[in-house]
Amino acid sequence: MKQYSDLLFLDIETAAAHRSFDQLSERMQKLWTKKAAFLRNPNELSPAELYGQAGIYSEFGKIISIAVGYFKEEEKGFSLRVKDISSHDEIEILTEFKTLVEEKFKSKKLRLCAHNGKEFDFPYIARRMIINGIEVPKTLQMSGKKPWEIPHLDTMEMWKFGDYKHFTSLDLLAAILNIPTSKDDIDGSQVNRVYYEENDLERIAKYCKKDVIVLAQVFLKLNQFPAIENDDIFII
Repeated sequence: MKQYSDLLFLDIETAAAHRSFDQLSERMQKLWTKKAAFLRNPNELSPAELYGQAGIYSEFGKIISIAVGYFKEEEKGFSLRVKDISSHDEIEILTEFKTLVEEKFKSKKLRLCAHNGKEFDFPYIARRMIINGIEVPKTLQMSGKKPWEIPHLDTMEMWKFGDYKHFTSLDLLAAILNIPTSKDDIDGSQVNRVYYEENDLERIAKYCKKDVIVLAQVFLKLNQFPAIENDDIFII
């Protein structure tokens, strides 16, 4: 387990950048209309009706919560420490996250781990930093690096075992590995509604932290380590 002392688990929750399609500028409305054409549209929904899904795209969404977790060595073994950075102000979230990875985890050995993180979480955070004029921390800078120089781990990639076609959700992995679900209240598809209609950021942050706990437990199972007991999981 000591080899994972510089590992930071993370999960992000995102929402559409605005409450409704009507709040977009005319230019962005046109661009969203083009993007919406690529979404599955079995009921012939309009771009305005599909705008609730805009959070999946970094160009049209924003981060409302980042949860992180890390292992800490204790006298009796290892514990998992989990915290969230949540706010209606995305710049506040990104700035605090940048400070976290550069100061608390400033070791050059720092690695990030997420489920489907290489396709979603990591690039989404970096893109939103660029959009908001925040310098991207080195651990998220990919340009010019060789694959083995990128300090990221991805539990979905680990589960693929080299199979490039296989997508498996975190919830499915948790189910087959006998790990309690994080979807016992809401799931990712409901985040935009809970954020804008219920104004319940705290509920979203709680769900985000649950995802990080499940992520860490899945990571341990995939590496054939015992799960961390609930008594050794701390929300900080």
